[in-house]
Amino acid sequence: MASYFFRAIAPGGKPRTGTLTGENEKAVARELRSQGLVPVYVGTAPKRSFNPKLPQFGGGKRSDVLFFTQELATLLNAGVPLDRALDITSELTVHDSFRFIVRDVLRVLKGGRSLADSLASHPEYFPPLYVNIVRAGEASGSLGPVFTRLSEFERTRDDLKSYIISSMIYPALLMLVGMCSILVLMYFVVPRFAQVFQDSHMRMPLPTKMLIEVSAIVKMYGWIAISAAIAAAVGLRTYVRTKAGKLWWDTMGLRVPLLGDALRKAETARFARAMETLVTNSVPLVQALSIAAAVLNNRKIAGSLDAVAQGVKRGEGLAGPLRRTGQFPPLASHLLSVGEETGRLDQMFARMADIYENDTRAAIRRFTALFEPLVILIMGIFIGALILSMLLAITSVNEVAV
Repeated sequence: MASYFFRAIAPGGKPRTGTLTGENEKAVARELRSQGLVPVYVGTAPKRSFNPKLPQFGGGKRSDVLFFTQELATLLNAGVPLDRALDITSELTVHDSFRFIVRDVLRVLKGGRSLADSLASHPEYFPPLYVNIVRAGEASGSLGPVFTRLSEFERTRDDLKSYIISSMIYPALLMLVGMCSILVLMYFVVPRFAQVFQDSHMRMPLPTKMLIEVSAIVKMYGWIAISAAIAAAVGLRTYVRTKAGKLWWDTMGLRVPLLGDALRKAETARFARAMETLVTNSVPLVQALSIAAAVLNNRKIAGSLDAVAQGVKRGEGLAGPLRRTGQFPPLASHLLSVGEETGRLDQMFARMADIYENDTRAAIRRFTALFEPLVILIMGIFIGALILSMLLAITSVNEVAV
């Protein structure tokens, strides 16, 4: 028996929180239902790192939106009215800044606007894809299932993004540490080692002489080079924020061996998951393509969807125009062709998303499997050459002494 934290809804619609002892989460949920409560969450108590007496602004937008979506899905599927569900969700929200957003959505809703329009008043939290799916759910009268699907979409998108970021942290950290180690050796260690030879007026071996000259250049012009590198990075960042710069950067990224393949598959998975969610909720195909393009991170691939939309308008279907763009893997167009023939595009988009999410993980693993030993090898060559130069110098000193 263990103690579990729970959040539940009482018959009057008021939220209830507390702890309950049970064998597992399911047993606790059954006990709550037997008491006439609707379980919202059963598990470990959420950690709160803020003082509720003080307004705290900030927090992760993605985690707030995911929590909001999951809570609304649970409440609406349990039959709680929409305005009451929003009121409960605002009370359960952790960050004060997002609580304000939810309450403002409720205020606009009570003013006579639709839920989709209310959410659209905060585009920094609710993008067009989110709003349009909610609008489709309102039109069909199935908001509960729509929010369930939206929560799944948000979760899978965050899972893939987190996997990519976590996989790239170690190679990037490895390269940074290696470069810093070489700079420290060249800036501090080698100059002291060179001083010994200068004081003894001995003839140095050629590798040692080259090492000392490189160290002198690093010490003399190192700060200029670092400043220039920082300025170049800032300039590149500024350029990439422009429309033309973003397109150039995304195009170059797709051409990087191994990494470009991983990026293309990740964008294909993101596109397929968005289209599955939109098509399943009866969003028109041309409009769905426009919304999905806004979801993509790569502007080169997103821009190619304009041609796909034009092809759909001409009655060419989806698979053919998608294949002609040359921006998606060949399997994607074949899957969509089958989906068009069978009339189950939604299932094919779901299948495509599953395939390319798995393929993205495999491509990232291949990239890191090659990149990590490559970085270690390059750093090993530099540091090995440095140590060898020092050993040659020490050996020549010993020979002279003999």
